[in-house]
This record gives sequence, structure tokens and C-alpha cells, in this order.
Amino acid sequence: MTKHIIVGISGASGAIYGIEVLKALRAANIETHLVVSKTAQITLAHETGHTLPQVQKLASHFYSANDLSALMSSGSFKTMGMIAAPCSVKTLAEIATGVTSNLLTRAADVTLKERRRLVLMVRETPLTLTHIRNMETVTLMGGIIAPPVPAFYGRPASLEDMVKHTVGRALDLFNIEHDWVRRWEGIQN
Repeated sequence: MTKHIIVGISGASGAIYGIEVLKALRAANIETHLVVSKTAQITLAHETGHTLPQVQKLASHFYSANDLSALMSSGSFKTMGMIAAPCSVKTLAEIATGVTSNLLTRAADVTLKERRRLVLMVRETPLTLTHIRNMETVTLMGGIIAPPVPAFYGRPASLEDMVKHTVGRALDLFNIEHDWVRRWEGIQN
């Protein structure tokens, strides 16, 4: 049976996280269903130099953010869940309130209503009380807020190391096997 995960890339800074999620899921032989917001297309080009067609090729399937008739807009389409990498606070707010204006937020809403795993790599700082309350609301609905915060115990040698570690930790939330994380081994005396 094929495993499916929905990947959403919103317009927040950190588009590289979405790209690396797609690469990791491809390496794990998991079918990806990608939706990219309009502002994410701008962020992708500005931050990574990748074009939308290049990112589309990393996914098994790609859907327009305006395509509300796509597979992922229905709970009858079975998935392992969804990851939004990165997740803007606008996207977070739509998910928290259930006011979905595009396929990315509709897919997240469906993921929650079907009680499937939803991981939001919320990318914003500092946070307002509204952002915090929206994170609380999504958490109470069963979603997982996983901001892309680097860990330094693995002694990353590059930005790529930090991104891969963060993506690996997000994939851990789906119990996906990978070798992207240098695991904590305690302090040797």
C-alpha cells in the first residue's frame, strides 16, 4: 500500500524546509502531494533560487493552491498526514479558525478533521499573543507546532546541516525512517 503525505509550502521565510522535506520523503519512498501558496512562489525564488517547476519535480503530485477539487480537499483521500514547511502565521491563523481560503489551508483542515497527523513548521518571531493563541488552538485540535529551531548538540558544520536536522526531527513526528538527524547520545564522562 502506497504511503501518502501532503506537503504545504506557505509564504513564510524558510522555503528551503519545504524543499528538503520533499527530498527526504522521496528518499523514504513516500508519495508526496504538494501545494504551494502564491506568496511561497515568491519566497522560493528569492531565498533559494529554485523555480516553481523545479520544486514541482521533487513532488509525486502537484496541485494549484486554487484547486479546491484536488484529492487532498476530501477526507476520503487517505494520507499519513500533512506537513506545512514552512508555515506562515497567516496560514496558521486560517487553520486555527477553520476559515480556509486555499487548498493548503483546506488540506490542513481536512487533516485535522480526519484526526491525522498535522505538523506545522511555524516560521515567525517574535510572536504576538494572537500567534500564540492560534498555536494553542491548533494544538488543542490535535496539530503539532514544530518551529524550525536548530539544535546545536549535533555540532552542525553548515546551514545545510541545521536544515536537515530540523527536517529530520519533523519527519520523526511521522515515524519515518531517515538518517538526517545526529541523535543525542548523552554526555560522555
